[in-house]
Amino acid sequence: MRRVAAAGGAPTLDLAGRIRAGEAQLRRRLERPSVLSAMVHDANATLDPARVADLILARVSQWLPASAWFLLATEGVGDARVLASRGGWKGAETAARAATAWVIRNTAVMASPELSADRRLLASPFRRLPVESRGAALALPLVCRGRVFGAAVGLDRRPADKEPAPGRPLLKLLTDVLAPAAVALDNAMRIARAEELSVTDDLTSLYNSRYLSQVLRRETKRASRNGRPLSLVFIDLDGFKSVNDNHGHLCGSKALVEAADVIRASARETDMIARYGGDEFALLLPDTGSDGAVAVGERIRERVAAHPFLESDGLQIRLTASVGVATLPDVATTVEELVRAADMAMYHVKYSGKNGIDVAT
Repeated sequence: MRRVAAAGGAPTLDLAGRIRAGEAQLRRRLERPSVLSAMVHDANATLDPARVADLILARVSQWLPASAWFLLATEGVGDARVLASRGGWKGAETAARAATAWVIRNTAVMASPELSADRRLLASPFRRLPVESRGAALALPLVCRGRVFGAAVGLDRRPADKEPAPGRPLLKLLTDVLAPAAVALDNAMRIARAEELSVTDDLTSLYNSRYLSQVLRRETKRASRNGRPLSLVFIDLDGFKSVNDNHGHLCGSKALVEAADVIRASARETDMIARYGGDEFALLLPDTGSDGAVAVGERIRERVAAHPFLESDGLQIRLTASVGVATLPDVATTVEELVRAADMAMYHVKYSGKNGIDVAT
């Protein structure tokens, strides 16, 4: 049990020592039925995954005295992402990611007195943790439907003399209390993912046209009520058909994904971007007049023209964009009029030489 002198000279316990010192008291606390019922109630009080994760950490951080806590979870594809955190320092999140990856892969608790020197990480992408990630770690698995999908990770900035692991009786109590919370979190993540898929385009991950219509109606009402402008920008890729004809539909799909990335990077945080259909995209710009919309549209047009499409496939295809802009209340008072005006402005460019921008009047 390592003791380190605090600023005032009094010795403090390392993470392993603090866990052992409070183990008996915590066992008595977790044995109360009210603790489990409170966890079940809190975890099922919301369907927001981040809120559920934060509620779990609020409880766990009270029970186990780590300096920082992270909750990470994965939906089965890709790396786990941070849903909630409490405390931390430079390098702490990387340490939490390393511990979570090990827990998911090995379906077990990880207790490490010095994570950056832990030999169990040698076979993982985190085998060379930065010096800022050194310290003790305790990672508790989150299990749902027989699958470990994440972990609650407690970290201490300094190493411990021994593994900071609770004894088996306490560990079982922690597992039992965390079980219903993990199920609630997994359910919340699944619902959030289903909702996300219902409003996004499968290929580009932008919003789809159905969701654009919903938001457009809501924003049109808000703009009319508040007397604020609302602009709609339509973008059509010039020459895109030739990509499909000359290089195949797979290359065409890749080009659309690249175009979506260019548009996303060129838009503002407040702009709502959607794939309208085929090679057409739309941007909804709240509280933006025609001048602001033209500036965004022109930036997108310039960046599309400058982008070498399919460069990773050994090609450097150049595409351009025809851009149409319409603003409420300048040229429209309803959703239908706004969409029609932006569409006509875009096609005016299309039939007048392409690679340009037109503002509906």
